[in-house]
Amino acid sequence: METRHRPAVRVVCLDASQCILLLRWRDPFDGAILWEPPGGGIEPGESPLEAARRELVEETGLDPAAIGERWIDVERDIVWNGSRFAGPEQFFLARFSTDRPAVVQTGLLPDEQPNLLAAAWIPLSGLDALPDRLEPPNLVEILGKLGV
Repeated sequence: METRHRPAVRVVCLDASQCILLLRWRDPFDGAILWEPPGGGIEPGESPLEAARRELVEETGLDPAAIGERWIDVERDIVWNGSRFAGPEQFFLARFSTDRPAVVQTGLLPDEQPNLLAAAWIPLSGLDALPDRLEPPNLVEILGKLGV
C-alpha cells in the first residue's frame, strides 16, 4: 500500500455546552466508516489557518472567524481511499457561543458528497460510545493540548 504525506489541517469545533462536532465519513474504497473533525488538505499558497477556515466553511458552513490562530501538530497515520497517509497535521480549535450550531455541507466537492454521511455534535463524554472508528483515536488527548 502506498504511503504518502498530504499537508492537511483539522478544526476541533466546540459548542457552548462543550460538545464536539464530528463528521461521519464512508471510505469510498472499502466502505469503512469513521468519525473525525472537519478538515482537509492545504492548497498550494495557503497557510494552515487559511486552509482551516476554508475547510470549515466547505464542510460545515460554520463561521470561520471562530477558529483561533493557535494550533498543534498531531501525527496522523490513517488508511483512506486505498492509500496510507502518515505525517503531521495542524489541529486548530474553534469555539461557538451557542449549542449545536446548524451545519450545512454546501461546499463539498462532488466526490465528497456521497461519502459524508452525517455531522453530529457529540458530548465529550460520548466519544467512547461512538459506533464507528474515531480519528484520530487520541482526540481526547488532543483536546487537552488545545486547552480544552
